[in-house]
Amino acid sequence: MAKLKLDLHDIYNKGDKIDAELNRIIQEAIDKKINLVEIIPGKGSGQLKKKVLRFLDQKHIKTQYHRIEKDDKNFGRIFIHFKH
Repeated sequence: MAKLKLDLHDIYNKGDKIDAELNRIIQEAIDKKINLVEIIPGKGSGQLKKKVLRFLDQKHIKTQYHRIEKDDKNFGRIFIHFKH
């Protein structure tokens, strides 16, 4: 199964760039019919993970994916599942 990965460590303090990268990776998954995207906000204070989850919870974004999975073994990782 093909998977895309987005590591946000390098842009953790650039809010507009984070949104742009999340939009880009979701669109790429849709265009290439990839079923799984792994987002790595890192562990830290949890603020970046909350930002990512808020982004994914927007109504116009929610319609583009099937479900979100928070990795129970690694707090700093989120999976986005798609159905094509």
